[in-house]
Amino acid sequence: MEVLLKQDVKGVGQAGDIKKVASGYARNFLIPQGLAMPANKGATKQAEQIKSAAERKHERELATATSLAARINALSLTFHARAADTGRLFGSITASDISEALEQKLGVEISKRQIDLDHPLRDLGSHQVPVHLLSDVIPQVTVLIEREGEAEPSAVV
Repeated sequence: MEVLLKQDVKGVGQAGDIKKVASGYARNFLIPQGLAMPANKGATKQAEQIKSAAERKHERELATATSLAARINALSLTFHARAADTGRLFGSITASDISEALEQKLGVEISKRQIDLDHPLRDLGSHQVPVHLLSDVIPQVTVLIEREGEAEPSAVV
């Protein structure tokens, strides 16, 4: 069955594309979710309108993500945690912790799923953590983990 995609669908296509998909997939998922509509003779004209609207939306999102990426790249998050003498933390700093700290500093909602951590941070020191804003905009935030109770330098700006 041929459908006109109203929105980007991962693994199928971009908004405005006319794609051939399994009939059941179209009838049971794409059409009821509002992601697609059956392709007919007037679909090509609608496809152009949907594509241009999707391009404008993507350009706005890209501009917003780029400015946010610059703010994230310049940001350094400091966490204080209990650690052993070896420098290994008793707990860990998770994507959720980093997400909450970013939200507090930037005032913008960042999901923990956007934080690209293979495993929680368990060592003292400085770590570079990627943040996925868009597929092609991935800034890195500096996460500094310090031992809890250590004297902090007074000349930090």
